Amino acid sequence: MRLIAANWKMHKTQRETKEFLESFLKLLGNPADREVLICPPFTSLCVASEILKDSPVKLGAQNCYYERQGAFTGEISLPMLKELGCEYVIIGHSERRNIFLESDELINKKLTACLEEGIRPILCVGEKLEDREAGLTFKVVETQIRLALSGIESYTDSLDIAYEPVWAIGTGVPATPEDAVSVHRFIRELLGKLNPKSEGKTRILYGGSVKPDNAKEFMKYEEIQGFLVGGASLKPESFVQIVNSF
Repeated sequence: MRLIAANWKMHKTQRETKEFLESFLKLLGNPADREVLICPPFTSLCVASEILKDSPVKLGAQNCYYERQGAFTGEISLPMLKELGCEYVIIGHSERRNIFLESDELINKKLTACLEEGIRPILCVGEKLEDREAGLTFKVVETQIRLALSGIESYTDSLDIAYEPVWAIGTGVPATPEDAVSVHRFIRELLGKLNPKSEGKTRILYGGSVKPDNAKEFMKYEEIQGFLVGGASLKPESFVQIVNSF
């Protein structure tokens, strides 16, 4: 089942979250053949949890810390997220890597904690423009995946991966479907090497300037098993169009 996830980043107050979700759920209906996920900011998780409780839409968080509790000012633990009904957590987004300098080691610890806690992580990987221009796309993506999954390779069926080329995020210039498909195939082959016993339950999503007018093109390819949507998920009408794009 394909996964269509909304990453709101640092957008929407509790009031705006309530208004969005009430409108979105009316437009959405019951998407029986796809999974829909909303990842609001931490401050909106509580109100989102209440509204989504009896709906077909799942709730996720944009980040977490790997310790269950302790003196970690400003951090949010997985038990806190579970109590709010979060079933997913986005891990290793390029903004976390590049702005907040999260290392592959830290990302690995977060993934491990998610798997232990029973929350499904969405691991984000992707190359910068200079990597792409130097022909290093596959090398960068492979390194990120190998380091992130170090020691937990046998659990690949319990997570999803979002390929988000950094040069396409928020720029309005997405990768072509053919570009994305080639990387998705590479990731699938790599996962098979890392976990030969895999049952293929890892969904590989595309993210990076996904919009209603290009989503349908990406969804023509079976290698693309969903989206991680940023800016276009902030309006209920545009996000519904993306959810219904196949």
